[in-house]
Amino acid sequence: MPLLTRIRGPRDLDRLTPGQLTALAEEIRGFLIEEVAKTGGHLGPNLGVVELTIALHRVFDSPRERILFDTGHQSYVHKLLTGRQDFSRLKMKGGLSGYPSRAESEHDVIENSHASTVLGYADGIAKANQLLGHQDCPVVAVTGDGALTGGMAWEALNNIAEGKDRPVVIVVNDNERSYSPTIGGLANHLSTLRTTQGYERFLTWGKDALQRTPVVGQPLAGALHGAKKGLKDFIAPQGMFEDLGLKYLGPIDGHDITALESALRKARGFGGPVIVHCITEKGRGYHAALNNDEDRFHAVGVIHPDSGLPVKTSGKDWTSVFGEEMVELGRERKDIVAITAAMLHPVGLAPFAKAFPERTFDVGIAEQHAAVSAAGLATAGLHPVVAVYATFLNRAFDQVLMDVALHKLGVTFVLDRAGVTGTDGASHNGMWDMSILQVVPGLRLAAPRDAEQLRAQLREAVEVKDAPTVVRYSKGSVGPAVASLGRIGGMDLLHGSLESAPEGEKRADVLIVSVGALAPLCLEAAALLDAQGISATVVDPRWVKPVDAALPGLAAEHRVVVTVEDNGRAGGVGSAVAQALRDAEIDLPLRDFGIPQEFLDHAKREEILAEIGLTATDIARQVTALVSRLDIGVEVSGLTK
Repeated sequence: MPLLTRIRGPRDLDRLTPGQLTALAEEIRGFLIEEVAKTGGHLGPNLGVVELTIALHRVFDSPRERILFDTGHQSYVHKLLTGRQDFSRLKMKGGLSGYPSRAESEHDVIENSHASTVLGYADGIAKANQLLGHQDCPVVAVTGDGALTGGMAWEALNNIAEGKDRPVVIVVNDNERSYSPTIGGLANHLSTLRTTQGYERFLTWGKDALQRTPVVGQPLAGALHGAKKGLKDFIAPQGMFEDLGLKYLGPIDGHDITALESALRKARGFGGPVIVHCITEKGRGYHAALNNDEDRFHAVGVIHPDSGLPVKTSGKDWTSVFGEEMVELGRERKDIVAITAAMLHPVGLAPFAKAFPERTFDVGIAEQHAAVSAAGLATAGLHPVVAVYATFLNRAFDQVLMDVALHKLGVTFVLDRAGVTGTDGASHNGMWDMSILQVVPGLRLAAPRDAEQLRAQLREAVEVKDAPTVVRYSKGSVGPAVASLGRIGGMDLLHGSLESAPEGEKRADVLIVSVGALAPLCLEAAALLDAQGISATVVDPRWVKPVDAALPGLAAEHRVVVTVEDNGRAGGVGSAVAQALRDAEIDLPLRDFGIPQEFLDHAKREEILAEIGLTATDIARQVTALVSRLDIGVEVSGLTK
C-alpha cells in the first residue's frame, strides 16, 4: 500500500520510520510529476520542498501551531500532508487552488500569493499570541531567498527581532531562485553562507585540540569561545542576521529530513525569533526541471511527464510580442532601459537582457523600488520600461503617483497578465490597474487590442517624456488582428460608419466603447445587435486615459453608450467615460460591462468571463432590453402628447 494514501493529516507522519519518511518523499515527488503534468501548475518549487515540508509537519502541530507560506506556490506538499490528495482538477473550477486556500483546509492560514508578506503576518500573529497568552504556540513562516529581496520582508524582520520572547521560526527556503536565479546583495550573502563549510565544526575541532594542549590550552580555548562571533563572520558571515537580533541556524541540507527535524526542534525550543536557513534544490528529482536553466519548471502547462515537453503548443502570446518589440526599440534608442522585479522571463524581457545586458536591471521582488529606481533613471535622462504583472503594480501605486507622476517623468509601465487571468485565482487577476491609475494626474494608459497595436502603442508610450505611460495587455495567445476602418479623433473605428449623422439624426443606436483585447467580443455583440435590428458603432479608444476628446461628441450621435473592459467596474474606463459625458453635459443611458468588485475563484478565463456576464451574448441581451425600454418610452411619450 503506498505510504501517501495512509497520510490523512500531519500526525500520521509521526509513526513513520526514517526509512519510510525517505520513501514517502520519493513517492510524493513521483505523485507531483505525474499529477501536475496533467493539469499544469507550480512544479519546480514543490519538488524542492518535499523533505522540508515533511519535517515541518513532524515538528510543528498544525493548525494549532501555524505554518505560513510565502508566496504559497510551494504549498502542494503541504496540501498532500493535510489530507488533500485529489489533484485531478488542480487550478480548475471546483478543484484545488494552486495556493493555500482557507476554504480548503484549517491548515491554510493565509492565501497570499504576492511575495515578501509572510513575515509581516508572522509578526502580527506572534504579537497576538503573546497578548492572548498563547506563548506556547510558535509561528512558522516559510519564506524564500527570492522573497527576502523584497523590502516588506526586511521591515518585518526588523519588528520580529524586537520581540525577543515571541517565538517566530523563519524558515528560509534557499534554492538560489525566485522565478529565475535570485539576484542582489542578499543573494550574494546567502551564497556565501551556502558555500562556506560549517564554522561550528571548526570551533569544535579547535576547542578539542586546545583542551589537549598543556598550560596554554584552557586560556586559548576561552579566547576562542570569546572570538566566536568574529569567527562566524569570517568563516560563515551570518552576522547580518544575528546583528538584527535573530538567532541563526544553518545552513541545513533541505533534503535531509533528520537534519531538518533536528534544526527545527532546536528553533522551536528557543522561545524567540530564529532563522533556519535550508538549502534546497528547485526541481529536485525531475531531470526535465533540473535541465531547464530558465526557471527549473517554476510553472508549467500540461506536459508529457517523461520528457517535460508541452502536450500542445499555442500561438504567439502577448508577452513575446512585447519582448520582440523591446529588442527593436533597444536597437533604435540607446536611452531605453528595462526594469523587472525578479521576473525577467515571465514578463518577456529575457531577449532584451541578452541583447543589452548593461541596460537591464532586475531589482528582485521589489516593485516599489523598481518604480522609484525608474524615476531616478528618467531624471538622469533615460527612458525606463518597467515590466510587471498587472496585479503586482498595486504594490507600487504610491511610487507611480508621488515619485513618477508628480515629477512629470517619462517612465513606461508595461502590465502583463491584465484582466482576468483565471487559474491562478483571486490574487493574480489584473482587475484593478485601470481603476487605481485613473486617479494619477497626467498618466496616460493604453490598452492594445492585438499584436500590431501593442507594438504601435508601446512605441507611442516611450515617446512621452513628461508623464508616466502604461501599456496593459492580457495573458496568453494574441488573437487575430482586428482591422480599423479609420480614425475618429484618436479612436479606431472597428464597426459602423465614419460619416457623421445628418443634423437631428443618430449615427446608430448604440455606441460600444471596446477596451483592449475584448475587441472581438464587442464586434460579436455588435453583430448580434444588428441581427435584432439595433445598429451599433464600435470604437477602440486605444488610449483609455485620458478619455479621447472626440468621444463625447461621438456619443451624442447615439441613443445608448456601452463600455466593455477587462477590469473592475468600480472606477474603471466605464466610470471615466461616464464622467466625460457628464462634463460635456451629454445625458445618455450608459451601461458599463466589466468585472464585478469581488475576488474571483480560480477557473479558466472563459469560464470566469461567462460567470460574470462578460460575453457577447450577455452584452447583446442587456443592450437589446435597454433599447427596447427606450423605444417603449418614446412610444408612450408620443401617445401622451
